[in-house]
Amino acid sequence: MFKFLFNLYPPYLGAGVHISYISRDYREFHVEMPLRFYNRNYFGTHFGGSLYSMCDPFFAIILVKNLGKDYIVWDKSAVIRFKKPGRSTVRAVFNISEEELKEIKRVVDLNGKAEFSFKSYITDDKGDTIAEVEKIVYVRKK
Repeated sequence: MFKFLFNLYPPYLGAGVHISYISRDYREFHVEMPLRFYNRNYFGTHFGGSLYSMCDPFFAIILVKNLGKDYIVWDKSAVIRFKKPGRSTVRAVFNISEEELKEIKRVVDLNGKAEFSFKSYITDDKGDTIAEVEKIVYVRKK
């Protein structure tokens, strides 16, 4: 149900972004976006804003769903590095392991708050990297 509702989110509908997989524990998301007339840029390749938007919320969502009610999670910043033009369906996977989640809890419980860096890669149908996205996520105890 969460996946169905998320796929109806207007910015994702407008950009053609589709969530194809969510793990039962909400630790992994797979997202894809085919190249369409409405998400192309002037040069006929994927619009950079759409490429970024397909990556925007997932690390924060993974943390919110897995850390629980005792933590506050905010996206703090992001950097996208374009590697090559996207001319086909593009995909990205977002994952935080159980070990990483335990370490995040440990650090935040010890310090009260912390920032964490996560990377994801947008790839095309050939598996080539189209863009690299780095997200900084802020976590603190309530």
